[in-house]
Amino acid sequence: MTFFSILFALILEQVRALSLQNPVSTLLRHHATLVKHSFDAEGAIKRSALAWLAVVLPWALGVGLVYYVLYRIHFVFAFAWNIVVVYFTLGFRQFSHYFTDIKFALNNHDILRAREILNQWTGIDTSAMPVSEIVRHTLSHAVIASHRHVFGVFFWFLVPFGPAGAVLYRVAEYLARLWSESSTVHQRHAPLARFAQQAFFILDWIPARLTALGFAIVGNFEDALYAWRKEVRRPIDTNDEILLAAGSGALGARLKGPHAEPSSIDLLASDEPPMSVGMDCTPAMLQSAIGLGWRAMVLWMVLLVMLTIAVWLG
Repeated sequence: MTFFSILFALILEQVRALSLQNPVSTLLRHHATLVKHSFDAEGAIKRSALAWLAVVLPWALGVGLVYYVLYRIHFVFAFAWNIVVVYFTLGFRQFSHYFTDIKFALNNHDILRAREILNQWTGIDTSAMPVSEIVRHTLSHAVIASHRHVFGVFFWFLVPFGPAGAVLYRVAEYLARLWSESSTVHQRHAPLARFAQQAFFILDWIPARLTALGFAIVGNFEDALYAWRKEVRRPIDTNDEILLAAGSGALGARLKGPHAEPSSIDLLASDEPPMSVGMDCTPAMLQSAIGLGWRAMVLWMVLLVMLTIAVWLG
């Protein structure tokens, strides 16, 4: 049932992409904002933990309870619920159109348009950005986004928590991003942002490394592992570092550099200079990244099929 839930959700998203302004996302944003203002206080790690739990638990437990009730009625209802949950927690099409539009603009030598789209997507300053930097930032954000919106969700959906796990992961990622953006405006929100980031770091630790391994398997395996080992030799404070290192090696593209913009939820970045491998980024690498992403997707689905068959035979 897990495999077909993911498969049908992916097909559904390709047919009709979920809008960023959908009712569920709007409700989650209002919920997170209300809790942020209700629990906000100077310092108080305990209050930050309570605020985080006050958002995450109702969503995850609510989804899990609905699944349990529907499964007791009939497994078909639970199966349909799984598809709905995976559809709302995935977000492949929510960022892929930015990537495609940038690729199309660069192929038509429209650098100004490519800068504009990258700015809309990431919020970074793209004025006077050369083509190589446009491609590098596009690839970097695509690698991280594909993990958080697809592969990370897959992992938490596959664990015994099922749909509740997928919701737990996506809500945790959303809180780390939303509360971090708020902390840049109001310093008093910093404790909430730090706790949300630390919580998401823990939840994302294993999925990020599995995604990085997947990139290595379907890409340039030797270079990906080499770049990964270079990262492991120095203190790593974010899972994004591992993803970018593996992505660099798998694509043969230098995704990290001295002018890299920090991630929108990266408050824990190391002060050490970044390491990277590969060549300077060119527009042709965007097509290679598309192939890498789809191969990684196929790898996950094949492994899921094998797991499903093993469960049936067992």
